Amino acid sequence: MKKIKLSVKRCFDIVFALVGVIPAFSIIGLTALLVKINSPQGSPFFRQIRIGYHGKKIVIMKIRTMTNERDENGKLLADSYRLKKWGKIIRKLSIDELPQIFAVLKGEMSWIGPRPLLPKQMQVMTIAEQKERQSMLPGITGWEAVNEEKSDSRRKMAEYDLDYVRNWSLCLDLKILCMTIRKLFHGNRAEEQYRAPKLRKSEIRNG
Repeated sequence: MKKIKLSVKRCFDIVFALVGVIPAFSIIGLTALLVKINSPQGSPFFRQIRIGYHGKKIVIMKIRTMTNERDENGKLLADSYRLKKWGKIIRKLSIDELPQIFAVLKGEMSWIGPRPLLPKQMQVMTIAEQKERQSMLPGITGWEAVNEEKSDSRRKMAEYDLDYVRNWSLCLDLKILCMTIRKLFHGNRAEEQYRAPKLRKSEIRNG
């Protein structure tokens, strides 16, 4: 039964990715132009290696939301300084995530699932928890994403994702989709201080 439900989930991913790819491409293009005008140094996109399905490394692409300003030694300035008003708006509306629609079409991601993490961020979970969390495709949005204002630590974020995997259903995906749309429509995504907290050494779990 679960395999059938996962097949339905995959069909949903493909259909909505195909429907959304043309308007998404237009928005991506306009936003990339805005980024290039405001921050001409470097590409309007950036790529990162993240952990995907079954622990496989994938490369995700996002629209850049910060400048590439550096100090006299060539070191990037603090994120808080490089994140300008235009970047905050792009993040608030989650437009920076749109390029990941192509990863959905490739089968590397789903619309809904645990967010793909950086390798070092996986350390907040035991090996068994990591394997459990990555037993489903990573998502553009997810249970943790719609509850990000309640996630005050990387461990708490992981617990939301583990809760999603353990209790996954098509109904839960529908609930997350509705919550995501509501957040985007009202523009009430959590403020920066409540999103993606830094990994603390005390959170790292071995084995």
